[in-house]
Amino acid sequence: MAERISEAEHAVMEALWERSPLTATEVCDTVCRTRDWSLPTVKTLLSRLVQKGAIETRPDGRRFLYSPLLERADYVGEESQRLVDRLFGGRAAPLFAHLAEAEALTPEDIAEIEALLKELKP
Repeated sequence: MAERISEAEHAVMEALWERSPLTATEVCDTVCRTRDWSLPTVKTLLSRLVQKGAIETRPDGRRFLYSPLLERADYVGEESQRLVDRLFGGRAAPLFAHLAEAEALTPEDIAEIEALLKELKP
């Protein structure tokens, strides 16, 4: 995907990844209360996401239904790589070192990372 998804657009994408297709009103029912947004705000975000090619829309009577075109796993992969590239020179090891130093990794996180590394090791 060429264009970045903003934090606000990401909230809308999460609603659509969780369940779709949804109307703008249904998206608002999911995100508006926690974000203090209105329906026009959600409609603006949906429009932007359509323009970016992240979601598609199809008419359903007098309303539109929205569905993601971008898979969540693909988005997470792209964003993770951008983070590693931008902040850690494209290397994941410094990211893990930073998280360990900041005590952001729980023992469960460390065990999960170790298991993943064992799977990846030839």
